[in-house]
Amino acid sequence: MRAVQNNHPTLDNRIVRRKSVETLGRLQATQALSVIRTCLADEDCYTVENAVWAIGEIGTQNSDIVEEIARLLEKPGQIYRVIIHTLAKLEYKGAIERIHRFAESEDEPTASAAIAAICRLTGNYTQMDKVVAFLQHPSRNARRACIQDLIDARYYPAIPQIARCPVSVVFRLRAIRMLADIGVNKGELSFAQIQPSLEQTLRDRPDELDLVHEYDFPPSLDFAIRELYETDFGRCYLGSKALIETYAEQAPTALLQTYKEEAHIDYGAHYHVMKLLGWLKYAQAYNLLIEALHNPQPQFQKSRSAAAIALGELGDRRAIPDLKKSLETSIWDLKYAALMALEQLGDKSGCEIVAEDADWLIRAKATCRSKIQNPNDNRFSF
Repeated sequence: MRAVQNNHPTLDNRIVRRKSVETLGRLQATQALSVIRTCLADEDCYTVENAVWAIGEIGTQNSDIVEEIARLLEKPGQIYRVIIHTLAKLEYKGAIERIHRFAESEDEPTASAAIAAICRLTGNYTQMDKVVAFLQHPSRNARRACIQDLIDARYYPAIPQIARCPVSVVFRLRAIRMLADIGVNKGELSFAQIQPSLEQTLRDRPDELDLVHEYDFPPSLDFAIRELYETDFGRCYLGSKALIETYAEQAPTALLQTYKEEAHIDYGAHYHVMKLLGWLKYAQAYNLLIEALHNPQPQFQKSRSAAAIALGELGDRRAIPDLKKSLETSIWDLKYAALMALEQLGDKSGCEIVAEDADWLIRAKATCRSKIQNPNDNRFSF
């Protein structure tokens, strides 16, 4: 709180203030609310943004504070998305009309937030299809942002479309997991409704995604490999699709070469290489996949699940003990992927191991293994 009140104008101090405000929000420090409120009038738009977010995290019934946040929608040069989110979170219906004008914003993440907020505040969700449509936007930021808006709106019908959105698997799994936790807890969703989309996402085949990019002509092998390093995962999946469909014979050697040169330290490309070695059923990659399965480095966490799925694709039953060991982890998606791989390898004992797991989703998978739905059936009904 003392750091927030230090108004020295240097850039270093402004950064400290921003982070201090953010930290107070994460701590949900109610005693800091009045100090954070003073930042709403700050000249630094990022400090204002963090202050709005922090107030949303702490929560308040003070209508004067919430109205002060709403007035920021009229302040030029401000970052409006977080303001809109916070007003919806605080259920401030007095801001509905002011939020309306952002529904047509040229900034897609802002427009997505505004539409979702209006739906939440009015209780009328008929316009949510406009938010869902952003899942297919060429901009990766728009795709990522609308996923968060769908989570905040608890819009369960979008789960199948989220599963098919070409963004990092991390964003999709987080969304499906959060919606599943909320929906099942409220009795509004069942595991059977979630399972197809969840397992489709964990498999993460490029031909099960609605890709937003396309090639004017078939790419070269080298070009497709370089696509795996793109920060827009939509391009990574497009390159992966080309490697599977056009270069199935040459791709394994090229993938091992790029792994040796760069992908072993690039966590994005590393993930795609692990996945592809499984889809291409490259048996010689067995030891590399086992190594990836047990990689403890946090930045390679999603590669562990990818390695589990790939080992299932290889069909080598030597992987069963290593996959069972993965059931001891606290990482839910790795545990679930290991169950999927064990199932593919014809081993049922993994389900017995986690039948009493603390995670309801793992327990559900363990007890519903005989009721797998068609992965191509994306019907989602209530």
